[in-house]
Amino acid sequence: MNKITLAIIVASCALAAHAQNGINTPYSRYGFGIQSERAMGFNKGMGGIAQGFRNGREINIANPASYSAVDSLTALFDIGISLQNSNHKMGGLRQNIRNSSFDYFAFQFRAFKNVGMTVGLMPLTNIKYNFTSSGETLEGTENVSSSYSFNGDGGLREVFFGTGWRPFRPIAIGFNARYIWGDYTHNAMMLLSESSAFNLSRTYTGEVGTYSWQAGLQFIQPLNKKDKVVLGVTYTYGHKLGSEATRTTQTLNSSTIEEATSDTIKNAFQLPHVVSAGVTFYHANTLRVGADFELQKWSECRFPNQQTGASDDMLYSSTKGQLNDRTKIAAGLDWTPNPYGAKFLNRCTYKLGGYYAQTYAKADPTGTITEKPYEFGLSAGVTLPIANKNTSWNNTAPRINIALQWAHTNIPYLNASTMQKGTLNEDYLRFCLGITFNERWFYKLKVK
Repeated sequence: MNKITLAIIVASCALAAHAQNGINTPYSRYGFGIQSERAMGFNKGMGGIAQGFRNGREINIANPASYSAVDSLTALFDIGISLQNSNHKMGGLRQNIRNSSFDYFAFQFRAFKNVGMTVGLMPLTNIKYNFTSSGETLEGTENVSSSYSFNGDGGLREVFFGTGWRPFRPIAIGFNARYIWGDYTHNAMMLLSESSAFNLSRTYTGEVGTYSWQAGLQFIQPLNKKDKVVLGVTYTYGHKLGSEATRTTQTLNSSTIEEATSDTIKNAFQLPHVVSAGVTFYHANTLRVGADFELQKWSECRFPNQQTGASDDMLYSSTKGQLNDRTKIAAGLDWTPNPYGAKFLNRCTYKLGGYYAQTYAKADPTGTITEKPYEFGLSAGVTLPIANKNTSWNNTAPRINIALQWAHTNIPYLNASTMQKGTLNEDYLRFCLGITFNERWFYKLKVK
């Protein structure tokens, strides 16, 4: 068992070290990029619901109040990775892309009675795209055509330290201290077919480093000896960032830079206020059913107007309204036939879930298109306990969490050339793997 555990750790770390950022889509050029799912291995197969979850055998970073559920002898280690296949469709263009990604790492232990602590690392957003358009004849010319190329890279990451406390029986509270950092680079270039013509290149860069915090609350209400309901709510602080954004414009003749200008915005970014709430119903140790709602107030955040193309002479500034508010509704369940049964399949936990969200990308900053982008998805998964002679009880066994996710996004945009509405459709199929190690710490042996 030790050899198997060591092999799993080594394989997970190797995959995480070589993993890409998990996405490759033009959709990631808006805002800080594609938002990562703030879910762990145990709830990726349940639509990501988590606000009402509290279980001493799982690390639930979505609501820090849940940390108080860890018992005095338990130390949890959790690591997750995913593999993804995506199909993108924009007009007559189609593309298939495969990626892998590191999803999270977290460590949880009990510090004092009714007080648990967690530390972890995970990506918040990802940016990765590279696409071109060509064949557009310039107005007033017969032989000169233009082509455009766009590429970007970057994203935000988070390291956090949190604590959860249950001051009295029905109430638990929690707090996450977070440090968020990252950067982005967006390049937009217009190339003309005439060799003597000047080409135009624009590069947008930004760098973020800031502190933030999240507070959580859970209310535990027993219904009878076997059933209970847990209500959960969290608030994440949104604020201005003392970070700069820069736009560099270059006029090129072949590969020679003829002219270059730079514009810089101070205090260019804001993080949104986020409110999440959810409810989960528990039946004995076999069934959990829950639903969550989340609101992210991106519309009130200042953000640079970097959505413009290479040929746009718009004044470079940071204003509100560059992004949409993000809302998400999710529901899910898991079921364990017999947690302490003799049959392995009865000790496994089976999961199912889904969600619908309106995303924060605003692909038409002019406001011509009022339709908002949206996404929805379905997921299913299973948790496999790995028991041996030292971890014969199901609640102390290491766990392998496997989930399969399908998601569809629909992003309307304004074609700058035709001034007509277009749609970017994306379909994702993800295989998620999470491994939870449950170590027995602080255990005292008695010698008779």
